[in-house]
Amino acid sequence: MAEENRDMLQIRLHVYDTEIPVKVPREEEEYYRKAAKLISDTVNSYSSFYKTRKTEKDILYMSLIDIALKYEMEAGRNDTAPYSDILGTLTSEIEEALKK
Repeated sequence: MAEENRDMLQIRLHVYDTEIPVKVPREEEEYYRKAAKLISDTVNSYSSFYKTRKTEKDILYMSLIDIALKYEMEAGRNDTAPYSDILGTLTSEIEEALKK
């Protein structure tokens, strides 16, 4: 347990207009900081455009949707299932051909 705690860092993330203390794995600190920056940048972008027309809650939800959409699109591009299916089919065909 003590060894686990040594690999953890207590950091403060500035997310939009809030400071959030979090305990993170040392090797993931950079990702947490980049994530906080992404959130802040996205909210600031929406806020500057919609500040007088939308509530802060609406702006936060729009920002969440924007970030989630990018995540889902990237996950779809990295889907390897179609390649695995094709490789399975090709492997079967090669094995059948080698048997002959």
